[in-house]
Amino acid sequence: MGPVRISARVDYAVRAAVELAAVAPDSLTSDKIAQAQGIPARFLQAILGDLQHARLVTSQRGREGGYRLALPPEEVSIARVMRVEQGFLAEVHGQRPEDVAYPGAAEPLAQVWVAAREAYRRVLENVTLADVVAGKMPAQVAEMIELESAWRSFSLPDTE
Repeated sequence: MGPVRISARVDYAVRAAVELAAVAPDSLTSDKIAQAQGIPARFLQAILGDLQHARLVTSQRGREGGYRLALPPEEVSIARVMRVEQGFLAEVHGQRPEDVAYPGAAEPLAQVWVAAREAYRRVLENVTLADVVAGKMPAQVAEMIELESAWRSFSLPDTE
């Protein structure tokens, strides 16, 4: 499954959704979202189109126009926004973890990938746009944030 990689497109989609959550139920123009988050306008237009297609965002033309969340921010998980841009939250060589099968000694490894995806979900499914806007995470996520190890990246040992 490799490192958890969050593409620029996924990052931009979540940040745009958070901006909309911060003003909900009001709307924002794509220009305001782009400026607030430093997202290239052409990228943002495509992302907002994707979020509209997924029925997470609605748009309105005219003087009062702009984009708004289609649902209350407390009903939209980070995972839900991410899936609009990347499909599955976790995959192994383009397959869902439960569809992976290994021969021989590596057979149980597929179970590890399934568990890793579940750990990832426990954060992304439980944090909503409203949580991010409020800066207050659910208890189990807040506990993880407090871990010193959560703030460190582990790399290969030096080969000096």
